[in-house]
Amino acid sequence: MIQIDDVIVSLDVFREKFLCNLEACKGECCIEGDAGAPVEEDEVKKLEECLPAVWELLSPEAKAVIEKQGVVYTDEEGDLVTSIVNGKDCVFTCYDEKGCCFCAIEKAFREGKCDFYKPVSCHLYPIRIDNCGPFKAVNYHRWDVCKAAVLLGKKENLPIYKFLKEPLIRKFGKDWYAELELVAEELDKQHML
Repeated sequence: MIQIDDVIVSLDVFREKFLCNLEACKGECCIEGDAGAPVEEDEVKKLEECLPAVWELLSPEAKAVIEKQGVVYTDEEGDLVTSIVNGKDCVFTCYDEKGCCFCAIEKAFREGKCDFYKPVSCHLYPIRIDNCGPFKAVNYHRWDVCKAAVLLGKKENLPIYKFLKEPLIRKFGKDWYAELELVAEELDKQHML
């Protein structure tokens, strides 16, 4: 583990390789699991504000869930997460003509229809952030649905921290990420990667 400010980073974030391969997985991370994506308190309002921009992209089932319980709920572990359909699919999941799922919020953002990209937990995946007292822990979350991303990451030799540069800066800031890069260089010099 490496500490940068109040953030503890697992060495896996430097050592492991990862590069999403949507052609292989078809966006399965949005439709599998036992709960929705983790959401921060300040993101709930942003999700609600995006609803008009994404409403027509959502399935009738997703619309019914949102109308009944809202865009988020508290899961069994007490975490705030996106609402889900059929016990697993994120309510913001949409599909393209090839059957690949994607995030309706991200689509609306890229089209300039809303100003929120998507929950930072989704943007950071396969990293998960845990609260550990006064510290935040940055850990690599391994999941079978991402096997193709691991293989492609190895092929392209792309460490997780480089793959997730943009969301890491979004979460912790440019200065923090610059420090992370310095740590990675030092670890490499010491042959720890």
